[in-house]
Amino acid sequence: MQSTCSIKHNYEFRRLYNSGKSAASGLIALYCRRNRQGASRLGITVSTKVGKAVVRNRVRRRLKEIYRLHEPLLRRGFDIVVVARVKSREATYRQLEADFLRLLDKLDLKGAKV
Repeated sequence: MQSTCSIKHNYEFRRLYNSGKSAASGLIALYCRRNRQGASRLGITVSTKVGKAVVRNRVRRRLKEIYRLHEPLLRRGFDIVVVARVKSREATYRQLEADFLRLLDKLDLKGAKV
């Protein structure tokens, strides 16, 4: 991730859940909110309902890679949280990618706008 930091603190996640825009599909939910920094920040949450540690880490790695590959297309200066849903454990990489891109379009996060 070239200019993206991680969201790690619970209060930052809660702020996005409460006051950010959101979009959801069967596999993932996406929350976003403009931040006051020049760079974007990413947070990924995978609940224990998705599966055991191996399954959760696989889903997390896939979501990170999808974000990394499409990062140049995204608008800068946003906090983004991706929440994996239970169905994401059986989803293929391509299905996760298609859902992620569709949700980005829905939230208007694609493009070189600032």
